[in-house]
Amino acid sequence: MRLLAPILGLALTVSAQAQSPWGSAPYQSPYPPEPPTSQPASSTSIAQEMLEGHNAVRERVGVPALSWSPSLAQTAQDWAEYLVATRAFFHSPDNQDGENLYAISGGTASPNDVVSAWAQEASGYNINRDTCSGVCGHYTQLVWRGTREVGCAVATDTQREVWVCEYYPAGNIVGYRPY
Repeated sequence: MRLLAPILGLALTVSAQAQSPWGSAPYQSPYPPEPPTSQPASSTSIAQEMLEGHNAVRERVGVPALSWSPSLAQTAQDWAEYLVATRAFFHSPDNQDGENLYAISGGTASPNDVVSAWAQEASGYNINRDTCSGVCGHYTQLVWRGTREVGCAVATDTQREVWVCEYYPAGNIVGYRPY
């Protein structure tokens, strides 16, 4: 019982969220902006782990594997750093690529944590009816058959960590099924 109280206290201080692709009010922190810090792991390992995570989910539904795009990864890095520096959380305006966002406060996430959070949205997606109960847009972008490339990045400050993935070509096209 003594161990349960500290664990419960820690669980209550960590929160994570993914951005709804259908829009919502941008996240604005009450704290003043801080400059972002460097990524917690090497860019190469993040790239490899994110790509492997994406492709494992895609393989389960029978869609082709993605390739890593350094250009998309740089776009993702720039946007993640902007979101951290401005303490905002919203999709990049006028972005022609697909985009998934993930943020966590009071803790850190691994590439597997991020991809798993998006993949868990599959439980709300009905492929037969092409309908979603809840949030499914991160999942459907992740498995969008026509998407061929991905690039992801993370930026952090003392309050939170923001992950961004960019996809080309974009998915989530109204009237079309992801796979």
